[in-house]
Amino acid sequence: MDSLKLCQALLLCIVAAAQAQSASNVRATYHLYNPSQIGWDLIRIPAYCATWDANKPLEWRRKYGWTAFCGPVGPRGQASCGRCLLLRSFVTNTRTGAKVTARIVDQCSNGGLDLDKAVFDQIDTDRNGYNQGYMIVNYQFVSC
Repeated sequence: MDSLKLCQALLLCIVAAAQAQSASNVRATYHLYNPSQIGWDLIRIPAYCATWDANKPLEWRRKYGWTAFCGPVGPRGQASCGRCLLLRSFVTNTRTGAKVTARIVDQCSNGGLDLDKAVFDQIDTDRNGYNQGYMIVNYQFVSC
């Protein structure tokens, strides 16, 4: 019986930790990383995370679209590098419900996310974000 209670407590801690690394109603802008045009080379932009992630395999660097992270909740600095932002497996545009996965490759200073233009366009399905220069998204950190 004690081991069952311990397992339940551990499960609650894991769920709480996962929820602690998510945020709603976060401002997302766009940035011209153009990873496909630069061969997915983090050093050429130069991205903050290049120090740790530039030598990762090409498949790893191009698996997800890129974003800079300076959101209100989640790891900072090197601890955020290479992580993925997801909400039910995706970053979600709260206006349209469109979804996409993005990998953190850089830092920003806008207090939210700075998505590569291609990532931004995937979830800006009604072009409202482009017209106003930002959109509101929800995100969650998970392993990718």
